[in-house]
Amino acid sequence: MSGRRHSIHGLLGSLAARSWMTGCRLLVAGGALALAVSACDGSFDSDGSHSVNGSLHVTAGKEASDVTTVNGGIHVDDNAAVLTAATVNGGVHLGAHATATSLKTVNGGISLGAGARVSGSAGSVNGDLTLGQGAEVSGSLSNVNGKISLTDAHVAGGISTVSGDIKIMGASHVEGGILVKQQSGFGFSFGEDIPRIVIGPGATVQGDLRFERKVRLFVSDKATIGTVTGATPVPFTGDSPPP
Repeated sequence: MSGRRHSIHGLLGSLAARSWMTGCRLLVAGGALALAVSACDGSFDSDGSHSVNGSLHVTAGKEASDVTTVNGGIHVDDNAAVLTAATVNGGVHLGAHATATSLKTVNGGISLGAGARVSGSAGSVNGDLTLGQGAEVSGSLSNVNGKISLTDAHVAGGISTVSGDIKIMGASHVEGGILVKQQSGFGFSFGEDIPRIVIGPGATVQGDLRFERKVRLFVSDKATIGTVTGATPVPFTGDSPPP
């Protein structure tokens, strides 16, 4: 069991969605990993922190550790603590005021409850990224596909995507700018969908907003942003832009 545990953790620990090319490699690697470990006897390690086929639940009061699975989600309760939480096929939820070092998945969303904290980065390849009120990611926030939504949240290491919509609302504060990358690699295409980027009233984005592909960029007249490259901001008044 110990050897399998460390093998799974080592593979999962490398997952991140920082570019389209990286995302494609992770999709292939994730599928291969799931097939490779599916024949293992048993699904869980004795401490309940590592699984092959099954979801994991972390309760408050438990000593923080790495939590990894292959086919299943990870749910971290309110006020609980983990180190790295990583999966291949499944979502990761960090409850209100919970803490983590990093959050990673390939096929699944990541959500942070009110006041949750990630001291490193949070990333998915195919999945929505949602930060609730007062949530904070000290590193980067990234995906390839999926919506990215912030409400009164803080991201210190920038936001990046390839085809995801981005919505930054309330008193959200993003440092490190925004990057929407060009589609490329392996012949995959997301069709003609154009990412929709909304910077709402009261939100602040420090750093460059760089767009390597066509986007629809809406910026509130009460928002603060850095230099924009590759798109023309469309200003709007009120709580939300036109459809």
